[in-house]
Amino acid sequence: MTQDVKEIFANRRGTGASGGSAVAPSARATPPAPPAPAALAAKVRTLAPSMTRSMQRVAEAVAGDPAGCAALTVTGLAELTGTSEATVVRTARLLGYPGYRDLRLALAGLAAQQESGRAPAITTDIAVDDPIADVVAKLAYDEQQTLADTAAGLDTVQLGAAVAALAGARRTDVYGIGASGLVAQDLTQKLLRIGLIAHAPSDPHLAVTNAVQLRAGDVAIAITHSGSTGDVIEPLRVAFERGATTIAVTGRPDGPVTQYADHVLTTSTARESELRPAAMSSRTSQLLVVDCLFVGIAQRTYESAAPALSASYEALAHRHRSGSR
Repeated sequence: MTQDVKEIFANRRGTGASGGSAVAPSARATPPAPPAPAALAAKVRTLAPSMTRSMQRVAEAVAGDPAGCAALTVTGLAELTGTSEATVVRTARLLGYPGYRDLRLALAGLAAQQESGRAPAITTDIAVDDPIADVVAKLAYDEQQTLADTAAGLDTVQLGAAVAALAGARRTDVYGIGASGLVAQDLTQKLLRIGLIAHAPSDPHLAVTNAVQLRAGDVAIAITHSGSTGDVIEPLRVAFERGATTIAVTGRPDGPVTQYADHVLTTSTARESELRPAAMSSRTSQLLVVDCLFVGIAQRTYESAAPALSASYEALAHRHRSGSR
């Protein structure tokens, strides 16, 4: 029996030492249900940056040609991508499937969906000389795809745990810089309007001094698309060490920020370009997660949230009436 085959069986049992380190930390606990076929491409885009180059080749192959790969055995896919059978199995597991057989079934389902549907008529690449109408269409499609990718890849178990922590928190701090800082402000305003105590310090030094005051029963949220923003990681680390429940909203589930996060909510990896170095889709995916958190919290705290939200509307109503000054 070759070493590669031993690794395949070890991975299927979940007890092998070789290959176990390639599985995401969240997969070592109770594994979530395999993603639906439609979520496969989104999963590949999200996890590809954290994969080894050989695993990336496997992931790109299955996402690029689901029908062709669905017809291949594990050996055939390994030969096609120039990798090993063990690498194929590890890639399948990292994508959320118990084994290669489950990945093949998902590929077959995805291929059937693609065959019955229409391919998008536009791409997300915007040229310097594109007419404004094309720009609007391309941006709209990109935003739509980003939201779909984020929704497909969002771990609802992690989301539920984050909602529960926030709903019962004594206080919540939200950290974000630049565009992510705007998202942090948005979440804070939403929480304040339903009667919860929340802060989103824009100054990195103030964020750290605020984090020092946190303790068990409090929540700290770090919002960083790259997962490596130092001014966001530092206050989250302090909050983590003080015993607060910590949450990371990031496009990089393998980023440094996640080592200090009790719960990780992954956003879609935005496709940026020369004309869009800070792609709007990064922020769009973060805002979707924020809205999911807010609605979940409002559901859990409805008896107090509804009157608080009504009172906030009433307090501002006169500012929106016609003719008011």
